[in-house]
Amino acid sequence: MNVPTHPGLDGGPVYLDYNATTPVDPRVAAAARPWLERWFGNPSSGHAAAERPRAALARAREQVAALIGAGADEIVLTGSGSEADTLALRGAVLAAPAGRSRVITQVTEHPAVLETCRALERLHGAEVVRLPVDGEGLVDPARLAAVLDERTAVVSVMAANNETGTLQPVAELARLARAHGALFHCDAAQAAGKVPLDVRELGVDLLTVVGHKMYAPKGVAALYVRRGVGLEPLVHGGGQEGGLRAGTENVAFAVALGTAAELAAAELAGGGVRRTAALRDRLHDGLAEALPGRIRLNGSARHRLHGTLNVSIDGTAAHELLAAVPLVAASTGSACHSGARTPSPVLRAMGLDDTRALAAVRLSVGRWTNPADIDRATALLTTAVRDAAAPSRT
Repeated sequence: MNVPTHPGLDGGPVYLDYNATTPVDPRVAAAARPWLERWFGNPSSGHAAAERPRAALARAREQVAALIGAGADEIVLTGSGSEADTLALRGAVLAAPAGRSRVITQVTEHPAVLETCRALERLHGAEVVRLPVDGEGLVDPARLAAVLDERTAVVSVMAANNETGTLQPVAELARLARAHGALFHCDAAQAAGKVPLDVRELGVDLLTVVGHKMYAPKGVAALYVRRGVGLEPLVHGGGQEGGLRAGTENVAFAVALGTAAELAAAELAGGGVRRTAALRDRLHDGLAEALPGRIRLNGSARHRLHGTLNVSIDGTAAHELLAAVPLVAASTGSACHSGARTPSPVLRAMGLDDTRALAAVRLSVGRWTNPADIDRATALLTTAVRDAAAPSRT
């Protein structure tokens, strides 16, 4: 990959929060710009001003579809991953035959799925089953098999966890669901563009792709809907997106998403995964060497995203550590409520105690991370940990 330093990162902190959001790739921004500045037509219009926007939308669908092994006619453009998840789950439940109102998911899903499930329980009387995970954050397919029956409308299990990077056995889970006549939805927000995905090989019916997780702008995403799958629309109106998502299409952002998908596919084919994994491991090894016996990996060592490192550093509180290192941009898994810290529900579900969960930091690398960034972040974090442990002098 021959991409210069990103202007949004130049001179700023070491950015290790690519799982939260990614900088818009300058090539993506350049591809979208003409559709903001010049080619403004409504793609649904019947005159010449619509021709270029309509063709651009079609091209964007092809690019997104190619990234995940789908057909262009199976791509529904949405405004966010949360919208795509809601369309998949609510749409599947409301369109299901009578007697199929059960949703099965798992406890470490993104809130976009978990909160949609709660809304389906509250508003539509759906039954929701939440599967547990093991100490690595993995769903046991046998647990899914044990609760599947003819009442199940849809199963939703993410491809990769946003906090730990744990990769779920999606193909096996999808096979079980479809054997019982249930649809299978996969939130691939964190995985798309980072690991190879093929919807045919996975056997999924619905799959979410999110633009801002793969160097496109915030505010654009897509839902793969397998041909023949019926969903109840979430947004009604003029019939755009195959009748599943009304509203005049955002052509510029669709072009951005398509361009980002094409760049991601090329990066995967060019060995980008190996580069990212090497940076992640360099960071892990550097911290472990500098702080022997204090670095504990959270999640799966084998089945995880190549760019995600979630570790607890013994003797620290993650929010205090990151506050002491403003030159490193990273995340904790904890939430703050009225001054009190609550451990990550994901890490709790994996069996971590509160002390270890509150010491967890998520460090995620990406397209513009380089070895110098890794070494600088390692030194800064190590110094902060040691300073916090040093006795104060009066």
